[in-house]
Amino acid sequence: MILKKKQQQELKGPSLTIKWALASSFFIFVIFTVFAVTTYKAAVNLLVEKERKQSEETTYQIVSRLANLDENLTLVSVYRNLTNSSNTQSRLYDRTSTISGNLMSIDPFIAELGQTNFRLYVYNPDYHLVFRTKAASLSLQSVEPTNSRLTTINGKTGLLSIQPVISKQTREKIGYVQTFYALTSFYEIKRNLLMILIAVELVSLILSSILAFLLSSYYLKPLKMLRDTMDSIRKDPQSDIHAPVIDTRDELADLSEIFNEMLDRMRTYIEQQEQFVEDVSHELRTPVAIIEGHLSMLNRWGKDDPEILEESLTASMQEIKRMKDLVQEMLDLSRAKQVDIYYGNETCNAKEVVNQVFNNFKILYPDFMFVMDDDLPREKTLQIYRNHFEQILIIILDNAVKYSLARKEIHVSISTNMKELEIAIQDFGEGIPAEDLQKVFNRFYRVDKARARTKGGNGLGLSIAQQLLESYKGRITVESSLGQGTIFRIYVPIIESQQNSY
Repeated sequence: MILKKKQQQELKGPSLTIKWALASSFFIFVIFTVFAVTTYKAAVNLLVEKERKQSEETTYQIVSRLANLDENLTLVSVYRNLTNSSNTQSRLYDRTSTISGNLMSIDPFIAELGQTNFRLYVYNPDYHLVFRTKAASLSLQSVEPTNSRLTTINGKTGLLSIQPVISKQTREKIGYVQTFYALTSFYEIKRNLLMILIAVELVSLILSSILAFLLSSYYLKPLKMLRDTMDSIRKDPQSDIHAPVIDTRDELADLSEIFNEMLDRMRTYIEQQEQFVEDVSHELRTPVAIIEGHLSMLNRWGKDDPEILEESLTASMQEIKRMKDLVQEMLDLSRAKQVDIYYGNETCNAKEVVNQVFNNFKILYPDFMFVMDDDLPREKTLQIYRNHFEQILIIILDNAVKYSLARKEIHVSISTNMKELEIAIQDFGEGIPAEDLQKVFNRFYRVDKARARTKGGNGLGLSIAQQLLESYKGRITVESSLGQGTIFRIYVPIIESQQNSY
């Protein structure tokens, strides 16, 4: 089984830090990829539209200049209208069909025609080429008007435009203009832009992964500390280790605080259980030994003697009853530490419960004189379960009755002290020595152990009362003078309400 658990630990997946870092990096990568693709397509479309617009404007300007002629297009007429040159200048080019570089300075418009990626072809009405700006010839691709159509010619992709030339004077067709704008530089820019975006995306992926890992490590550090604390507790359940205090003031800090509270409560319950078993086993040892002694005596010879038989049975029944009372009191004491779970929202009326218990004791002990001093003008609501409040009063009053001497008189007073109800129960009995005052609330403690057995009880009553009061945020104090009596003061929180404020 241990080997199987170790194998499961070795085969567990990556840590939450790694998962968070990978998830964050992937998310950032997807977002950046979408942004990059969108930016890339938008940039490409803008560049294409820019090149298309420029090609169309150049074509329309060429057609507009050539439309000033009133005769069919020829090499000389085309050149003169495109360059706005005189007859003398045109003679130098009457026999050439290609615009050379020295013409670019004549007219800024010619600079467009002299671009490496731009080709201009002019045809007469018979579709014969009469003018070109590049050495390579190209037949007329269509007689229908075409506006910047994307096509591939001689292995090069570009924008093809074809427009007829209509004379402004005769309104007749005098030729055709065909332009081809190769997108070589555009595709180079497009390719470079793509490479830049890929490089930036790779760099951003690496940086985002590192940043995500660092951030996840930082923010998940408290969770890792909690995990290490749990693992340490799993390995050593008896250790008193706690989760470290987290100052982030967020859910993880709350988780650490709640975990420590649960851990303390769990350890308290374990200690209570261990203490319960230890106390019960210790206290039951004596009555069990007594019963065993009587049974052994009866088994040997006493069963034949009616007097011895009666005495042994009576003693055994008393010890069994004491054992039952002891177990019940131990259960009450154990449950008194868990009232916040089962009775956290219970309330009761102070005057009603005190008066009821007081009257019950007057009936149970008619030979005692009970005196009530009630300083409460109105009823008060207490933050305590009614049965538990009655149990506390009964424990203190029962002790007052048990330990009273000749003066059988008990005083009970109730008053308010700030936000607490104060109940004082005074007897005039034997009292408690000063050195024992702080021990009377200990488990199984008795001031006079010899007399305690004759008076009954197991020394758990005051422990139960104190634990119940502490569970309800109350308290109990004791004052005593040896030979003159004892005063127990009980303080219980009062619930703030409109009725209590009067």
